[in-house]
Amino acid sequence: MRQLIDMQTVIAGLRASAPEALPFAPALDIRAFLLERADGNVVIYSTRGLELQPGCAERQYLNHRHEALFAAAGVDAPLFCHEEERASVAQRAHVRGSFSRRHLLGDDLEVIPTPGHTSGATAFLWDSGEHRCLFSGDTIYLDEGEWVAALLEGSSDRAAYVSSLELLGELDFDVLVPWAATGGEPFHAATSAADARRRIGAIAERLRRGDNR
Repeated sequence: MRQLIDMQTVIAGLRASAPEALPFAPALDIRAFLLERADGNVVIYSTRGLELQPGCAERQYLNHRHEALFAAAGVDAPLFCHEEERASVAQRAHVRGSFSRRHLLGDDLEVIPTPGHTSGATAFLWDSGEHRCLFSGDTIYLDEGEWVAALLEGSSDRAAYVSSLELLGELDFDVLVPWAATGGEPFHAATSAADARRRIGAIAERLRRGDNR
């Protein structure tokens, strides 16, 4: 396996790219993550500055189409996204393949469609062997440490978003790893089953009331 470039270890087997300010929400930083797996390394999310040695990852997955705005030239891994996002992503990056259903990659990485923020938003649940990490994209992100939603008026689907949150609340994970987090603040969150259900349930209730986060 070739060496990685400029990535920070988060937990054993999980590395994060350097933070980049999100241009349309500059208080937030975005990151991409590399999962070191026996069945082949995988990149989750995208940032412009991400650079890996050729052959360092076998696949790259996007949570949703907005990440294609930050497609990195420094990643040669085949790119995958939800079928609903394919046309939008393909305008900015070459898409190797797409999917539409929940499925496993190997025995440790589950791909879970979570429509709402966008029609093809997708979460990823990875069992590192020591932790179970949920990559929630923008469906759940960290605003000064608080778990919040990103419902976009005119483009997000509120009912689908709530249904997806209900699904995420039933998953077994102990680390939340969103695409975006407040700059200078923690960009991942340790949790427990009860804590995650409480936090995700609170987000869903806010959306039901008509709030957008």
